[in-house]
This record gives sequence, C-alpha cells and structure tokens, in this order.
Amino acid sequence: MRLTDLTYDFSKGGAESSSGLPDFALAEGNSSARYGAHATTATFSSAQSTAVAAHFGGTFLDDDRSEADINWRPAHLALKRLVDIFGAAFGLLLLSPLLIAVAAIIKLTSVGPVFFRQERTGLDNKPFQILKFRSMYTDRCDISGVAQTVADDPRITPIGRIIRKTNIDELPQLINVLLGDMSLVGPRPHVPGMKAAGVLYEELVVGYERRHAMRPGITGLAQASGLRGPTIEVEPSVMRVVRDIEYIRNFSIWLDIRILFRTVINEIVRGNGF
Repeated sequence: MRLTDLTYDFSKGGAESSSGLPDFALAEGNSSARYGAHATTATFSSAQSTAVAAHFGGTFLDDDRSEADINWRPAHLALKRLVDIFGAAFGLLLLSPLLIAVAAIIKLTSVGPVFFRQERTGLDNKPFQILKFRSMYTDRCDISGVAQTVADDPRITPIGRIIRKTNIDELPQLINVLLGDMSLVGPRPHVPGMKAAGVLYEELVVGYERRHAMRPGITGLAQASGLRGPTIEVEPSVMRVVRDIEYIRNFSIWLDIRILFRTVINEIVRGNGF
C-alpha cells in the first residue's frame, strides 16, 4: 500500500501490519537519537530528540535528490497554479453569502477583528501572513501559534467552536491562494518554531525542510489521511511529515482532486475539527 492510498486512515498507526508502512525504530550510532525503518518495533519516546532518516529501506526524507527532479514538470505546476486561481476564485464567489454571514456573527458576538492573521512558513521557507476567521477571544489569541489548540480550549468563542468544528474558519485562506502564498492542496503551513512532542520539528525529523519545496495548502495528504490535531505525540507528528514529502514526490492534479474530495468528507461533512 502506498502512502497516497486515501482509503486507509493512517492516523491509526505506522506499523507495516496495519498501514503498509515500515516500522520506525531508534537507530544507533548517531550523536542524537534518530528513527530508521529497519527494525520491527514501533516504540516512540516523546522525551527524546528523534528523527526519521530512512523510509522503505532507503533514504527518503534526508537524501540529496531535489523533489523537483522526481515527479514534476513545469506544465504540471503551471496547471496546478491555474487550478488554484480558478478554484479559489470560484470558491470565494460560491461561498460569499456564508463568508459574509460568518464575518457578521464574529463581529457582533465578540470584540476584535473578523480575521486572525498569523505568520507561517511558505514556499522555500519564505514567511507569509495566513488568514483565518477569528475563533478565539482577542485577548487570549496566541499570535506565535506555539500554544496549540486542544479540545474544549477556553480561548475559543462560542461561534468559534462551530466554525472550527466544520473548518469554516479556514475558508479565508482562499484569499491566500489567490495571492500566491498558498495552494488548494499541499503541506499545511507551520508557524516558525513549530514543535512536535516537545521539540522543534526540524530536530524531530531529518529532512523536515523538504516539505517547504511546494506551496503550502489549505488541505493536504496528511489531513486527508486523518493526521491532524495537536502534535503532542511523536508517531503521528513524524507521519505527517512523511505524508507531506510523499505528496510532493507523487504530486498530480488527480491526487489533488482526491485529496480535496476526501477533505470535504472528513473535515466538513463529518466535522472533525476542534
């Protein structure tokens, strides 16, 4: 089973027996702890600074190949950008009544701006300001994004709980797509200094920076595979990056369509956000 198989919920685990993935285990002989794909146990410790260095028996995240040399063609990327522009424009037009209504409710029910802006890391590690509908009380917002949202978070407003549950708060990112900061589909943009399992993501995963080789997306393969929410545990945090790199190396318009379809089912219809 390939990682791009969207018929399996990869959030259930990373073991070969359950998801088609190799088990990750601690590899010896390094100055810092690293995870490889050669052992038979999938035991993770969040107390250690860990890294993924291999995949399917060979280097995967931390190799010298450029992602652009693997699966991309200029025409494919140009088509992806055209799909982004027309898709975002159509989405904003189609959803404009909903967006206006949500903006009005936010303004009427709590003090502060309608939109929440936060710095994120984009294509080629360049920062940009991401847009969301504000779902938290203004005086409790974490601009840095280091303090991650948890279930029943007291910082969230009543309307914020509804729009987060259905992921409506993410819809203003269609504007980011039009501006060229984001794509409809791609690795989700992280805040600078993003942590997972208590350590910096770049320290946790060897080759982490390779996920910035493509525009970040409103949704991505990791999210469509059920890997979302707080990055508290090591295994799902690592698997998210594996999903991101797998998407970049297997990108196609058809894969984008499948991811968008799965996202609508998982995040909007089923309401898996919080």
